[in-house]
Order: sequence, then structure tokens, then C-alpha cells
Amino acid sequence: MEALKRQAAARALEHVSSGMRLGLGTGSTAKHFVELLGERVRDGLDVIGVPTSEVTRAQALGLGIRLTTLDEIDRLDLTIDGADEIEPSLNVIKGGGGALLREKIVAAASDRMIVIADESKWVDRLGRFPLPVEVIPFGLAATRRGIEKAFAQSGVSGQMAVRKGKDGHVFVTDGGHWIVDAHLERITDAPRLAGLLNAIPGVVEHGLFIGLASTAVLAGAQGIRVVERR
Repeated sequence: MEALKRQAAARALEHVSSGMRLGLGTGSTAKHFVELLGERVRDGLDVIGVPTSEVTRAQALGLGIRLTTLDEIDRLDLTIDGADEIEPSLNVIKGGGGALLREKIVAAASDRMIVIADESKWVDRLGRFPLPVEVIPFGLAATRRGIEKAFAQSGVSGQMAVRKGKDGHVFVTDGGHWIVDAHLERITDAPRLAGLLNAIPGVVEHGLFIGLASTAVLAGAQGIRVVERR
């Protein structure tokens, strides 16, 4: 599986050229991309990146990749990031690694977003992977009731659980928030659900990336498949 992820990352790297301002994703597949990018930078590729997490920031700095922020530049040429699920319309679920808020900010500030993944992340319809919803800890019960109402209005239902870290304590995002993972199985109307979640005061962000990815690079046993958003 790691070999497939690396193949997808290598194909996406072909879209990078000197002078680009890049969004650098987070997660196991994006980690391969940043590592390969670091090799190209050592060979003379001139790029500057905006990392989507503290983990990616540390990795990029260790590889000698120049970094900046969205306070210093107003637009990125390209973001390359992984995904937890991708459907044929190229709407995706992200946030399994907990960086969904920064990932979405960076993706929205980019002219293009390429999603890289192994073939197993391709699904007919989103929802098998638990949907991450980043929330403010204050008033969590009220926020959960709002999320349940949004689910009902969009025709989905499922169990919700506050994410725990490897140490058994509540997982805290880089922004100091919590994540509620919703096990929905099948999301019939992802854009509608995204809009309803956006309207809940205690919800900071959610893992539905609607209309942001322009290209998906999928690596499988039969090779690389590239899907463009229609």
C-alpha cells in the first residue's frame, strides 16, 4: 500500500515546476509527496510551500523546503494532499489525520488541488469512512444536537464519537479543537450536508471537501489512473 501511495505522489510531482507556491498536505500519502519534493528541491527545484499541519511543517523544514504562510502570500498555484475517500464527482472526505481545518483553508486558497491516494480510497458514494467534524469543546452537547439535526435534514444517520488520541485522551487539533467522528456509512447528498454543517455555531469545520479537488491521482495494481473533475 505504501508503494502505491508513493506512486501517486510521484505522478502528482510531475505537475510541480520551479517558481510555484504549493500547499503541502498532511497524512500518509502526502508525507510521500513532501519527501519526494524534498529530493527535487535538493536537486535545484525552486518552490515555496504552505504546510497544512505542524507535522508537515516539521517534515518540510527537515527536508530543506522553503515555507511561507497565507499571511505573506495571497494565493497558491497548487495544493497536493491525500484523501480518506473520493467519489466520482471528486468530492472527498478528509480529516482522518486531524488537519482538516488547515487543509481546507489551504485548498480554498489554491488555484488547483490534486488529491493523491491509493485505489482503495475511490468509492461510489462518500460515507463509509467516518466523517470528521471539528468542534469547539464549549457547548459540545448543543453542537452534537445541531449535528444530529443536520444529519436528519440531509437523510443520513449514524453514531458519533469524540475522537481519542493514541494516549487515550481526547484528540486535540493544531487549532485547539476537538473532532467528532460520525459513522454514517452512506452520504446521499454531500453538498447539502456540508451546507447544513456549516451553519452550526459550534462546528469549526468538517471533512467534506466539496468542489475543491480538480484532479485525483489514484494508484492501483493496474497502474496510475488520473481523474479530472468534469
